[in-house]
Amino acid sequence: MSSILLRSSRFRQLGAQFYSEVAAEPLPEPMLIAWNGELATSLGLPSDAGSVPGLADAFVGNQAIAAESPVATVYSGHQFGVWAGQLGDGRAMLLGELAGQEIQLKGAGQTPYSRRADGRAVLRSSIREYLCSEAMYGLGIPTTRALALVGSPEAVWRETRETAAVVTRVAPSFLRFGHFEHFYYQGNHAALKALADFAITHYFPHHQEAANPYQAMLDEVIERTAELIADWQAVGFCHGVMNTDNMSLLGLTIDYGPFGFLDGFDAGHICNHSDHSGRYAYGMQPEIGLFNLNCLAQSLLPLLDRDEAIAALKRYQGEFETALADRLRAKLGLQLEDANDWQLFTRLFELMQPGHADWTIFWRALCRFDTAGLNEPIRDLFVDREAFDAWAWDYKARLTLEGRDQEQRQTAMLAVNPKYVLRNHLAEQAIRQAKAGDFSEVVRLQLLLKQPFDEQPEFEAYAGLPPDWASELSVSCSS
Repeated sequence: MSSILLRSSRFRQLGAQFYSEVAAEPLPEPMLIAWNGELATSLGLPSDAGSVPGLADAFVGNQAIAAESPVATVYSGHQFGVWAGQLGDGRAMLLGELAGQEIQLKGAGQTPYSRRADGRAVLRSSIREYLCSEAMYGLGIPTTRALALVGSPEAVWRETRETAAVVTRVAPSFLRFGHFEHFYYQGNHAALKALADFAITHYFPHHQEAANPYQAMLDEVIERTAELIADWQAVGFCHGVMNTDNMSLLGLTIDYGPFGFLDGFDAGHICNHSDHSGRYAYGMQPEIGLFNLNCLAQSLLPLLDRDEAIAALKRYQGEFETALADRLRAKLGLQLEDANDWQLFTRLFELMQPGHADWTIFWRALCRFDTAGLNEPIRDLFVDREAFDAWAWDYKARLTLEGRDQEQRQTAMLAVNPKYVLRNHLAEQAIRQAKAGDFSEVVRLQLLLKQPFDEQPEFEAYAGLPPDWASELSVSCSS
């Protein structure tokens, strides 16, 4: 028996119209694949999985670890820009709370919102979510966390036969834009207000005394979303499915499905094979953030002044550009703002695009940029070396203008330009080994991605260019 006992979720305070009570469907022969000892400790749990009896059963849903039954929450949303109506937690179950964090199982079985699906998650996608949520945390990007990954030999059918797995997800809240859309489109303004009051009380208490707390909350959500997407763009992360039901009210990266990190830079890169129109391409993410915020603001209109809401949304673009500029300056080792900064950024992206210079390798190499040298290793990453030379000349002039010590600059750049990210081929290698019963690569990647800015010489091979076969990998919404 597991000694873990969760507190009741605060979400239950809202009442039955906001959720449905559910029960996890048992999975046979559960096996603990990965345990996040660091996160466990912060939640008051042992860091050593072996010291917790029944851990696999507890976090696959076979054994109750809360006094009350799990709940699946109801929400709606816009999917690929189209109103999709009622959605909800189709394979996620909120178990309860630990240390003020919500604990949720993903893949534990059907709920009333499964829409004829099986409510399961497969090993393949569960490994990707477990690793990427922790990779994002290591990069300092707001995200849901992953506590445990449990597998089972139970068959699950997608395009082919796969096996089941359950990820234990952790977040202060899993509230999405779609939760608010649901009650707005129902015309249930009382429930909408109750949900907004709940969110302000628990997650935005500093706005309770504002002239209009709902507008103050929206203002902060806009800012958090702008900051989050700037984080994504700076590190080359593509979400893949930025539907409104996949947007966190708290500005967290949530719902890791067909995500991907850029290999070669391509502003039009589409990481989701199901995204035939390129709606969620890398370069589109900032624009889609605004679309989603418009949907949220519309849902909150019964609680807002329309003109104030419109004015807040108009500030998004400026907030995003400021946030991204701050991150790009840091990546370039610049401390001061300059009127020509965006020209410097844009010229660099235009240089990277034709030859698809590797995003992560370029920025890491740039950390060693020598204002007195030829910088051949960086130069060789570009197709048009003469154009790079011209850009590098202006970059040198900008660095000289600041007069910053070169060693200090390089150290600062190494702290914001990661050497390691969860490239698709790295995740795929871990998945292939796991399907064969070897989970060591999952554990190895988890360890590596905790410190993505460190050199870690023993993992040097993980920082190289992707192999040729990586270009053939296809990631879709199927999981």
